[in-house]
Amino acid sequence: MSASKATAANRFGLGARPGELERGGSDGREQLLAQLRRPPTLDAFAALPGSLETMRLEYRQQQLNRAERAQRGQAAPAAGEGTAMSPGAAAGAAMPAEASSMAEATSMAAPAADARIRRRARFAAAGDTAPAARGAADPADNLRRELRRQQLAEFAARYRHAADTDAPFVERLTQFWSNHFAVSIDKGNARLYAGSMEREAIRPHVLGRFQDMLLAVESHPAMLRYLDNAASIGDDSRAAMRAQKLGREKRGLNENLAREILELHTLGVDGGYRQDDVIELARAITGWSTPGPRDEDAAQPFVFRANAHEPGARRVLGRQYAEGGQEQGRAVLADLARHPATAHHLSFKLARHFVADQPPPALVERMAQAYLREDGDLRALYRALIDSEQAWSADARKFKTPNDFVISALRAGELAVDDQARALVGLLASLGQPVFTPRSPAGFPDTAADWSSPDGLFKRIQAAQMFAARVDSGSVTPYQRALEVLGSQAVSGDFALGLRRAGSASDGYSLLFASPAFQWRV
Repeated sequence: MSASKATAANRFGLGARPGELERGGSDGREQLLAQLRRPPTLDAFAALPGSLETMRLEYRQQQLNRAERAQRGQAAPAAGEGTAMSPGAAAGAAMPAEASSMAEATSMAAPAADARIRRRARFAAAGDTAPAARGAADPADNLRRELRRQQLAEFAARYRHAADTDAPFVERLTQFWSNHFAVSIDKGNARLYAGSMEREAIRPHVLGRFQDMLLAVESHPAMLRYLDNAASIGDDSRAAMRAQKLGREKRGLNENLAREILELHTLGVDGGYRQDDVIELARAITGWSTPGPRDEDAAQPFVFRANAHEPGARRVLGRQYAEGGQEQGRAVLADLARHPATAHHLSFKLARHFVADQPPPALVERMAQAYLREDGDLRALYRALIDSEQAWSADARKFKTPNDFVISALRAGELAVDDQARALVGLLASLGQPVFTPRSPAGFPDTAADWSSPDGLFKRIQAAQMFAARVDSGSVTPYQRALEVLGSQAVSGDFALGLRRAGSASDGYSLLFASPAFQWRV
């Protein structure tokens, strides 16, 4: 068993499953390259609804809420009330941090019930009874529950695929790009779409061209809503002029998406852009929006609203872009995808994710040149990483994020993910990395210092005990399982002795999952 195969599975992949290190040839590089030659599979997500279908359910639920309030003469709800899902329900944030078993991590219902409790209190104050008390179904509540069920099914499909896939390198790349283009479900109007963005905009392009992925992401409803571009209106657009003529307040230009495209998604913070470039890009993508409740005939979850588009030519990074409606913004994105600063920014982030917190500059440069030479072809970028000797250095290692730790434990223990994944969602929240809920558009951090606090390590020990209690080891000892998933070089000395002498299988698996060898991708 070669060390490179263990590295391919555990640092480049998601953690080995039993038997994974025994399959294929002796070369870890070839195993990774073989995964790149296969088209990404979307079969595991085929039953999930598309963003447009979700949007229609969301609008229908909001319509029922409004009708209910109108019928009972209630005032409009406060900000955040009556939306499709509460933030706590979406993120599993209600789970107590000190939960000591997987069962304790399953509660998501209480925050989701808050809106229902408030609504029924209003019914009582109005001298009426709540729908449940009348024995009648509440259609708005039914839709809210369905939307919540769909989101949990999305999470379950994501983690079930990660736990079972035989292309874990490609799945790690998918989750890398999902975090690169971070969307947080704690933003109310984007809450339902973060998972579908990964599925619809990232997975199909993970082995394609960055330009295509960039366009798919920036025009997805999750990103357009999260960074407020769906409501951005050019100051001199027809919509703005009409609002001024009618004496209405103009919403105006929103720069959020344009700024993050330049700073986070393409060039990087030191990529050479100026505030003028942010403004001009923001103007170029005015009108990029999502269907509204009245757009019943929409065929896709993206619409271009010509009335909101800022007319005229744009100048971004010294290059002129003629007026062209939606195509103007597409042209700017295409050039940003080909920019040398973008090549360096993406290469640095990938090398940091796969090799070390401070990746070798020569490796980053090698990857950037491959990206530019192949016109943003992502396979070429990945091959440059894999082919480099520096990527396989004995010093190369990465500390697992909570997400990495959980997925690798699922794979090593051959643990199943249920259809709702409530326990998994709650566990990730308690470990500090709630699903699709980064603290900023920069995504979750990717260095050891961000995840190796004493409190974080203590919670991992608790989680290790939870996982160990679920492993059905049969006749396989913890020591044998450690060899199967970590490789012989990682299982030696006191660690190997402790595994052999464990008082029970559960104790041995707890030691395996909590060990330093399991916490690092090496």
